[in-house]
Amino acid sequence: MEIRPATIDDAATVRGLAHDAWHETYGEVLDDDTIEETVEEWYADDALADALDRPGTAFLVAEVDGGQAGFCHGVCDGASGYVLRLYVEPDNQGQGVGTALYEHLRDDLRDLNMHRMYAMVLADNDSGNEFYREMGFEKTSEGVVELGGERYTENVYKTSLRDPVR
Repeated sequence: MEIRPATIDDAATVRGLAHDAWHETYGEVLDDDTIEETVEEWYADDALADALDRPGTAFLVAEVDGGQAGFCHGVCDGASGYVLRLYVEPDNQGQGVGTALYEHLRDDLRDLNMHRMYAMVLADNDSGNEFYREMGFEKTSEGVVELGGERYTENVYKTSLRDPVR
């Protein structure tokens, strides 16, 4: 597996992977139109180009056997890093791709001297919530996100990026 920074040439593949992952993950929670509209908005070419050009942003892709298997998008704000998105292609889930992406992003944020990391995931995304708990995050609060004109609860998780004082 190779983890590398995304380029604008990855836009169509990222969008397709997001489409498949959203349908797999949220198919019972969100209707098809909401998924399609959100993927088209959040993963449009100009949205990816903006993310790639923004200082303090990491957009990584994971490749397995020459094909994209997942991606993550993180940003820095002050002393905190945020996982905005982390998705793995459904056929590659459970193979360590998400963990590898997370660990690479975590290390990048540590290198940028971030002290803590936050992740947000829809409350109804059981596998996403379990993933962040397994990565050592603790749920700290809840928020609300609007998708397709509907409001959904999202869990906010936090973990330290600093080693405990010995």
